[in-house]
Amino acid sequence: MSTQPTPESTVLRTARLRLRPMLREDLDFVHAILADPEAMRHYPKCLSREEAAAWIERHQERYRQDGCGLWIAERADGTPVGMIGLMLQEIDGIREPEVGYLVHRDHWRNGYAKEAALAVRDMAMDLRGHGHVISLIRPSNLPSQAVARSIGMSQWKTTRFKGLEHLVFRIRRTDRKSSVEVR
Repeated sequence: MSTQPTPESTVLRTARLRLRPMLREDLDFVHAILADPEAMRHYPKCLSREEAAAWIERHQERYRQDGCGLWIAERADGTPVGMIGLMLQEIDGIREPEVGYLVHRDHWRNGYAKEAALAVRDMAMDLRGHGHVISLIRPSNLPSQAVARSIGMSQWKTTRFKGLEHLVFRIRRTDRKSSVEVR
């Protein structure tokens, strides 16, 4: 059985991107992001190749358990640009739907994070029935805060997540306008 992506494995499409499940074959790309000190500046540490492989396995487990996780975002030509998706995170004792995005540095400032995050936001609300979505963002991560604001989120509260202070950005279904067609 092949583990190569197929049209059926597409989770979402936007004007320029396709989001699909992360595969073991994505290890080189995933590791390139997770080992980049600039991309990981707001994370506790860069990850080794083995830790990147475990990251992929954790997201594959999320797909099985939750039906969602971070997905590979790739252009129409198959070039991967990042990992963007929906994760269920326990925040202050409550499982919250989080829109997460981590784009490869070579693709920063092209609007990919916003484009895919909008699609994920709308899918979470329109297809999965969530009344709101959040994004967990470190206080020093101004670019990520800008993406959250660009998809209609505003800072809701602060929390400790995995031992670190995070801002919790949120948008409620009643406060947003759907702007991306979910297919």
